[in-house]
Amino acid sequence: MRALVVLALLAVLVLAATAYESHESMESHEYLNPFLNRRRASDFIQSDTRLRGITQERIRERSKAHYEHQRELCEDYYPCEMYAYRHGYPAAYKHYFGGRRRTK
Repeated sequence: MRALVVLALLAVLVLAATAYESHESMESHEYLNPFLNRRRASDFIQSDTRLRGITQERIRERSKAHYEHQRELCEDYYPCEMYAYRHGYPAAYKHYFGGRRRTK
């Protein structure tokens, strides 16, 4: 008789452990509607803003204006930069890099 009570109690415990549905399994509600609408589908994916900033910077480097490239080239060459302080960057670029090539 005692073995029957222990066996029944054990059966109730096993049944309770396997039949219990936790709150975590109920919060997703995927069993009701497994498909998401387009707006909610990408809510959980966060874009990497740092990577986006680097990409935008690379695009801007490729699409700089002509005069901006000239100015950067002149800033890298010290005599051109000193000339630019006095006469301006367009004149300095034209003086050092424009026209025919100078050979020494």
